[in-house]
Amino acid sequence: MAERTEISFAGRLASSAIAACVAEISTLPLDTAKVRLQLQKKASSGDAMSTSRYRGMLGTVITILSEEGLVALWKGLVPGLHRQCIFGGLRIGLYEPVKAFYVGDSFVGDIPLFKKILAGLTAGALGITIANPTDLVKVRLQVEGKLPPGVPRRYLGALDAYVKIIKQEGLGALWTGVGPNIVRNAIVNAAELASYDQIKQMILRIPGFSDDIFTHLLAGLAAGFFAVCVGSPVDVVYFSILLIFRLIDVVFTVKYGMIVKSRMMGDPSYKNTLDCFIKTLKNEVIYKSFSCFLLSNVLSTVRVLGWLEGPLAFYKGFIPNFARLGSWNVIMFLTLEQVITTWW
Repeated sequence: MAERTEISFAGRLASSAIAACVAEISTLPLDTAKVRLQLQKKASSGDAMSTSRYRGMLGTVITILSEEGLVALWKGLVPGLHRQCIFGGLRIGLYEPVKAFYVGDSFVGDIPLFKKILAGLTAGALGITIANPTDLVKVRLQVEGKLPPGVPRRYLGALDAYVKIIKQEGLGALWTGVGPNIVRNAIVNAAELASYDQIKQMILRIPGFSDDIFTHLLAGLAAGFFAVCVGSPVDVVYFSILLIFRLIDVVFTVKYGMIVKSRMMGDPSYKNTLDCFIKTLKNEVIYKSFSCFLLSNVLSTVRVLGWLEGPLAFYKGFIPNFARLGSWNVIMFLTLEQVITTWW
């Protein structure tokens, strides 16, 4: 990334947010096309007689454009920009300050790759911890967008979603799923930022190359490639964890809810329901057994996929993913470098 020691922290955050938003606006049609193709694949897997409406990324974009109009390609833009302003601004803007913190003020020379990776992990984790509400709202609006016509919507838009979630579910509900989100986004962020930083440094050592748009283009493409290579297996495990958490929630609610109820009815030593619940947890070590259950199921998912379909099972949809993420990274890094060079 462009090295500008005079840039203020606020300047870095603003530049990063602008770059992330420009990339989001530019590549959202590709994301829309990718989601439509994924939904079509799911539908066709359950219905052997179904016909394919969309064919390929470009074909899907053309079909949406001709049938639904230009605006349909940018559905979900507002919550997407909310997310990029906060999460994109933080995860990208924090990278350089965090990296400088890890190496120290007195460091001279090339920064080791592992410290770049560590900085990317830290910036990604901090960013999504703060920005998780924007991720939650974006996902909920995406789910509502897939509902068939005539089904009532819960939310009128992004702002309405924030207000209703807080009123109906409480402020803490905005951080639902933050744990798995931290793991996933920290890893992908490190893959993007550390690879861009390292590859750009390597390119600049080659005679004839300078810190210009062409170098930024090459490094951005490489960053997108590494992000997809690292992120695809992470997504497989990530969604497995989400599924298992849902199963755990059902089992925990049904099974241990019944245990608490039966104990409350037969043992007056419990002060109230909460007291019974806490003592049940302590006595039966539920957390430990559930942690083992979670870990064993995630590992089983990884093993089964690898055994049945080979390592490529973790890279299904690589080309559309790279079309989206590769172009996103190129545009984001090009914009970021230009904004920093021009404005600061």
